Amino acid sequence: MLFNSISFLFFFLPISLVFFFVLGRIQKKLATAWLGLISIVFYNWLGTQFLIILCGSILFNYILGYLIQKNVAKDRLALILLIVGITINLSVLGYYKYFLDLTLWLKDLGLMPGPAIGSSVLPLGISFFTFTQIGYLIDSKASITKNYNFVDYVLFVTFFPHLIAGPILHHKEIMPQFANDSTYRINVTNLTVGFSIFTLGLAKKVLIADQFIPFVTQLFNNTHELTRTEAWCGVLSYYIQIYFDFSGYSEMALGLAKMFNIRFPANFDSPYKASNIIDFWQRWHMSLTRYLTLYLYNPIAISVTRYRIQRKLSIATAKKDLSALFSIMVFPTLVTMLLAGIWHGSGIQFAIYGLLHGTYLSVNHIFKAYCPAKKAISSKLINWLDKCWKIILTNMAVIVALIFFRANNPEDALNILKSMTFDAAHANAHSLNLGALETYLDLTNNFFHQAMATLSSWHAGNAISILCALWVIFTMPNVLQLFSDYEPALAHSKAKPALLDFKWQPSIAWGLLMAITCLISVLSVTGTTEFLYFRF
Repeated sequence: MLFNSISFLFFFLPISLVFFFVLGRIQKKLATAWLGLISIVFYNWLGTQFLIILCGSILFNYILGYLIQKNVAKDRLALILLIVGITINLSVLGYYKYFLDLTLWLKDLGLMPGPAIGSSVLPLGISFFTFTQIGYLIDSKASITKNYNFVDYVLFVTFFPHLIAGPILHHKEIMPQFANDSTYRINVTNLTVGFSIFTLGLAKKVLIADQFIPFVTQLFNNTHELTRTEAWCGVLSYYIQIYFDFSGYSEMALGLAKMFNIRFPANFDSPYKASNIIDFWQRWHMSLTRYLTLYLYNPIAISVTRYRIQRKLSIATAKKDLSALFSIMVFPTLVTMLLAGIWHGSGIQFAIYGLLHGTYLSVNHIFKAYCPAKKAISSKLINWLDKCWKIILTNMAVIVALIFFRANNPEDALNILKSMTFDAAHANAHSLNLGALETYLDLTNNFFHQAMATLSSWHAGNAISILCALWVIFTMPNVLQLFSDYEPALAHSKAKPALLDFKWQPSIAWGLLMAITCLISVLSVTGTTEFLYFRF
């Protein structure tokens, strides 16, 4: 059962809401137990074999978390329990995500006799509920979490709006909200706001993201003999598809939680409007960025800093000590992003994706250290142009990494990148007989010839769709901005006001608009398509 399915929209969601608030008026524990149970039913709809893994993971981590909290004064024992918990969690995750591919690779090299070992089926949401619970264990060791009962813990892990594809939750943020009596009382404003946010997320998924699937599939399933137009249209289609698909899911999760009077952490904040790659990762998959920073980047950076202090080395990341900058900032960044890339999948292309972003971030940090920000020029036009080229540069870097993220293998990604560039062989052949100006004019003529041919082919419709989607991305306010007066998430948007700056209001006009949007989206659900982040 998926958020964009008829069974969820017309049966599961209404029943979940009605019983939650009815039982909430009787007793909070009943409502909590109901929500945990219905969340398990939601997950079981996807396959019983997955449910066994989820329940085993919950039981193991709850017991281990309880033992860590009870022995937190015994620092060594608590640390051993934490290491055991992290190791087992990551081992289970690694078995399902990587072990089969690893053994197949070893067989191809002739290093492993017999059949390949591992699972060909990836339990949905395993990365998210595993990371959520590892965070719980770490917070238990740090005495951040309280000793909640088992029913509360089950709800924390399984609450269905976040179970399959995030956001990654922190125990201290969510469970105090479920302890609040007002959570179990119907709040018309929250229901209305939540429904509106959910509707916008559904529309993004069904009306926009899914429409680009054919173009993306055609590109990445046939990466040879592509024209430049086909390559660019396909890549931009994926660039837009993943934006609206992930944005749509994040907003649907946010809206669903809001209907139950729960605020989730923000997970998406107009990342394509970022003017540098650091800003991009503060807006894209924000809960993952926060998780990686807290539990991976910071520990590595702290360990390196302690090592340098023990060796009496400088820890100042200024111009005068480049080694400190690389040790304390660049090294942890590369390791963190490499592991983040591998987390998304077992192929080498995912490692390349992570290393690319690690390199982008490192260059950005070095640039900030060596080239301090200049004072703004009084000319608004020059400042606007400066910001535009920075946004374009950032998005081009993101697009290159996304090609590896989506490609079936590195070879396919490189083929697409080659198809997107000018024909070097064509340029070299002509440069022998033509001057620089003639070569440039010849290449320009070739480019516009292909562009004109595009207008009379099936790419025309794709190009128009891309332009319309880009207009929405770069001119419209995001959900955090649109509903900022009603606290849709645990954080406010950091993005600057959109070009078309407006806000949602509880009015008849907005009500009709949301109702029509919901109706069109539901009628457009011809087949249930998974969200892209379900595979991770």
